[in-house]
Amino acid sequence: MGQKNKETDLSAAIPGGVKEEDLNDLMQIRREKLNEMRQKGYEPYGNRFERTHSARFILDNYGEMEYKHVILAGRIMSKRGMGKASFAHIQDSTGKIQIYIRSNDVGPETYEFFSKLDIGDIIGVHGSVFKTRMGEVTVAVEGLNMLAKSLRPLPEKWHGLKDVELRYRQRYVDLIVNPEVKEVFVIRSKTVRAFRNFLDAKGFLEVETPMMQLIPGGATAKPFITHHNTLDLKLFMRIAPELHLKRLLVGGFDNVYEINRNFRNEGISTKHNPEFTMMELYQAYADYNDMMDLTEEMISSVACEVLGSTLIDYQGTEIDLSPGWTRIPMLEAVKVRSGLDFSVIKTAGEAHSAVKQAGINLELDPADTWGDILNKVFDEMVEPKLIQPTFIMDYPVEISPLAKRKADNPDLTYRFELFIYGREIANAFSELNDPIDQKARFAKQVEKRKAGDEEAHMMDEDYINALEYGMPPAGGLGIGIDRLVMLLTNTYSIRDVILFPLMKPRD
Repeated sequence: MGQKNKETDLSAAIPGGVKEEDLNDLMQIRREKLNEMRQKGYEPYGNRFERTHSARFILDNYGEMEYKHVILAGRIMSKRGMGKASFAHIQDSTGKIQIYIRSNDVGPETYEFFSKLDIGDIIGVHGSVFKTRMGEVTVAVEGLNMLAKSLRPLPEKWHGLKDVELRYRQRYVDLIVNPEVKEVFVIRSKTVRAFRNFLDAKGFLEVETPMMQLIPGGATAKPFITHHNTLDLKLFMRIAPELHLKRLLVGGFDNVYEINRNFRNEGISTKHNPEFTMMELYQAYADYNDMMDLTEEMISSVACEVLGSTLIDYQGTEIDLSPGWTRIPMLEAVKVRSGLDFSVIKTAGEAHSAVKQAGINLELDPADTWGDILNKVFDEMVEPKLIQPTFIMDYPVEISPLAKRKADNPDLTYRFELFIYGREIANAFSELNDPIDQKARFAKQVEKRKAGDEEAHMMDEDYINALEYGMPPAGGLGIGIDRLVMLLTNTYSIRDVILFPLMKPRD
């Protein structure tokens, strides 16, 4: 058959020392069976098959289903023969159910056909529901349809697919042999739906904004670059939908949201994937205090709708998502954890010296501003300790180019981030709606870009133009769907909640 493609080789996931050439032999046998089917007039890849019931419904409702005729379909996950009768388990999207097939019931030809089927083949069956002497709900098969021949062997049923990299690369196999993985993505879907239910009930309008942009804005991040051939334009995949959503506030929409895909050309870790999902909303005539109240209510409501409780277990730690979360200014949090009082440290030079004297091991750049250093101390000394839901408020203006300045301290902004289990979950502002201040902030970001900061914001003249028409005061909020789902499903890595995470190709 030629050399095997190592990227799709499952031999490493099949315990018992199965060699690559042995796997090729197994695949060859399956292809021979496929050819034999066709020679005998059977089509190994069937057409439409209408089902009446799912495995889970039959199992959960046996009392009313006993002796009733059912039609269902699924993948063969186990199979054992006893002469003229066989038991097997088939698995559909809802779970596994046992089937019982006898030569006397289906005829010798159909029984012989079934006896040659492999684990992984997809079949349709019809028959009546009963319980075996061992008490297992079973379907007594009266007829069988071949729907799809599996040409690759699945990992052994009692071991499953344990190679983590292979699970991410071949999620389709992961979902077949590790049923608990499917539940993670069911919860993810329910979480997104719960956000929509909550926001729609609050009078927010769901909208869609461009994913390819002339100027990437709304966050400080390195973008992905693409090109439009017909227009001969360099375009950027969006890093955030913020500036387009706020243009809608200018246009007269008061409450808008988008559940969106963002793309940031950054590293990959257990907390970061270059392509990720955000829920971002904007509420006219509100501020960041309103956003804190809304965030508490929304996340606790989502948890209740999806899990039935605001108490969750994450990595052995109980997290309480019920409202009443801690709210603490960044300056205060840093002072408590590091001993550094940035309210009396006034310049970048003083901040450099204070960090060095305190013996805090940070990588500081000579170009770092007072706000940059404050944020780095926070990241190192405070963020990992924030286990229960905590709002960190009042971020430095240098790292918050789109947030309104605080009236009592123009070095800070009306901005907060939400942290749970040492991870940022949400980011929100009282939105900057002063076009003159906004343009000046963009100009400082442009200077940082010229100095080599690829994540700094670009100048967006059209957005400034929109602000000059007048944008109402507003609160804005972004919540990372992936990280929230990690919490709700007790999963450690962001790749475990993304169906097809980005992976470096294997040679």
